[in-house]
Amino acid sequence: MPAIKAVVFDMDGLMIDSQPYWQDAQLVLLPQFGVPITRQDTIDTTGMRVDEIVQMCYEKSPWDSVSPEVVCKRIVDHVIELVQKHKPAMPGLNHAIDVCQKQGLKLALASSSPMALIQATIDALKLHGVFQAKVSGADLRYSKPHPEVYLNACEALDVQPHQCVALEDSFVGLLAAKAAQMKTIVIPEHSASSQQHFAIADRQLASLEELSADVLQSL
Repeated sequence: MPAIKAVVFDMDGLMIDSQPYWQDAQLVLLPQFGVPITRQDTIDTTGMRVDEIVQMCYEKSPWDSVSPEVVCKRIVDHVIELVQKHKPAMPGLNHAIDVCQKQGLKLALASSSPMALIQATIDALKLHGVFQAKVSGADLRYSKPHPEVYLNACEALDVQPHQCVALEDSFVGLLAAKAAQMKTIVIPEHSASSQQHFAIADRQLASLEELSADVLQSL
């Protein structure tokens, strides 16, 4: 088996506990435009790109005051503000980065979120210089579960996908990494950890704290 040469980190829900912020932003902002939305609705769209969520809401309950693009920006700005304020690193993030660095692996960050939020996260968590590549899927033609954002990350690292490990928390992201033919480790949100579809991952962990050299070498 080819040796692992790189690890690609997802961001939302994997590096930072931002899913509640995305949910809160939607629950605060979308009703202002007449969109009926519940907390469960926001949970059901976990892993989807914000522009796709807003467009879906717009098609169901159109509004005419501002464009969907403006609504997207307001949601993203709201999440950026909360990330900067609370710095919500997931447990074990620094440990996981340290494990990868000690193995001499290249690191990338690949997220469906806009680059503005990626950079805000890097700044808030003081992770400057950690990732050799930072890739956003926000403006790509296709979002996860399409593999494009992960393929772009592998290309930026100059490593073949089958020699890369993707760290993911969502099923949509896991599908994207599998479609890219990467090795996969999934760390689902605790309440979703028993869902059977996560069995397609090469490994499932309870948190980033469980990542180890042995786990990486076993893939």
